[in-house]
Amino acid sequence: MFTKILIANRGEIAIRVIRACKEMGISTVAVYSEADRESLHVALADQAICIGGARAEESYLNGERIVSAALATHAQAIHPGYGFLSENAEFAALCKQYGIVFIGPPAEVISHMGDKDTARRLMKENGVPTTPGTDILKDAGEAKKAAEQIGYPVLIKASAGGGGKGIRLVERPEDMERAFQTASSEAEKAFGDGRMYMEKYLDPVKHIEVQLLADEEGNIVCLGERECSIQRNNQKLIEESPSPAVTPELRARLMDTAARAAKASHYVNAGTVEFLMDRDHNFYFMEMNTRLQVEHPVSELVTGVDIVKWQIRIAAGVPLDFTQKDIRVQGAAIECRINAKGPGKVGFFHTPGGPWVRFDTFLYEGYEIPPYYDSMLGKMIVYSSTREEAIRKMMAALSELVVWGTQNNIEDQIEIIRDERFKKGDYYTDFMKTFQGPGN
Repeated sequence: MFTKILIANRGEIAIRVIRACKEMGISTVAVYSEADRESLHVALADQAICIGGARAEESYLNGERIVSAALATHAQAIHPGYGFLSENAEFAALCKQYGIVFIGPPAEVISHMGDKDTARRLMKENGVPTTPGTDILKDAGEAKKAAEQIGYPVLIKASAGGGGKGIRLVERPEDMERAFQTASSEAEKAFGDGRMYMEKYLDPVKHIEVQLLADEEGNIVCLGERECSIQRNNQKLIEESPSPAVTPELRARLMDTAARAAKASHYVNAGTVEFLMDRDHNFYFMEMNTRLQVEHPVSELVTGVDIVKWQIRIAAGVPLDFTQKDIRVQGAAIECRINAKGPGKVGFFHTPGGPWVRFDTFLYEGYEIPPYYDSMLGKMIVYSSTREEAIRKMMAALSELVVWGTQNNIEDQIEIIRDERFKKGDYYTDFMKTFQGPGN
């Protein structure tokens, strides 16, 4: 087992990994930008090294500086968290080059599954259902011809990257050229890769994902599914497990398909297979996230499996000590992402408590929120024996949460939880288009 791990991230996820390491008796090294000198993850780690300027490309996206920090502190492994370099195959390869363990899948797996076109073809070859679509498109003209065969509306999607970037909905032939060019330019800027492909736009659909763990001996265990359909601009706002739309029989099919996808890609470590599911419960492979997900806590709560600790164990060569038969999805967990709507300095700050209520965050009173990074301030997470009780618990927790000094979406989240569609579980990815909350 490792004795020292460097966390190549910031904010709440860096703190989450630091806490897991402390419980495992592993020393930690934090890296930070000049803007994050006063950040909580810096104070909680055993060591901390400044790796550059405030902008991410000068620090958290600078793989060479991060590896240098690991070598200087004699860290044996690097945990990338999520975002930044977590799905960067070149960074994973750089770690290996210098004898540092990357806590995640091998670089070649990240590369293959990160290329949406390659991933789609691999899934098709291995019997995993995929949305009707195309391979890489040469230009807007080819895209227009393909759309005529598939049938409008369609989605133009970037082959590289994620996070909602490089995606455009095209409903008419006359909109194709503009949509193709803007999506390709956005993808080129964000990921350095402007290649595009096309999928049939399915509506209405649910966004369902399956969390899994895979060790180096080929053992794969799925930890149930998560419902992630509450989104704005392709960014998730609320996640829950289990999905209110998934029956035990459907869950078994989803997990079997996700395991097949992981096996086909020779996957190792924690990963997530994402599906789109229609009203008839037909589901289609969308992508595989080769990293830890923001919403991983809800899967941990309903299964009792600490995903971060198992990431570390698997990276150290430890095989899974449980099988699929040992996994029981019990109770209900909900996570609400609390996002800032602008910069600010945290004034009065109060978090709710009680059994199975937690707020994962990096905030503290007096903290100046840097304007350079993701807008997420924290994650409100609750668990209860039933979904109805979990909803009530989340309502109470959000109503008690106070973050003064910066505008945020707490009131929006309260209104979403109150919405009858959410309470009934009868909601889809278009939910926010008709939502009438305070932020809309």
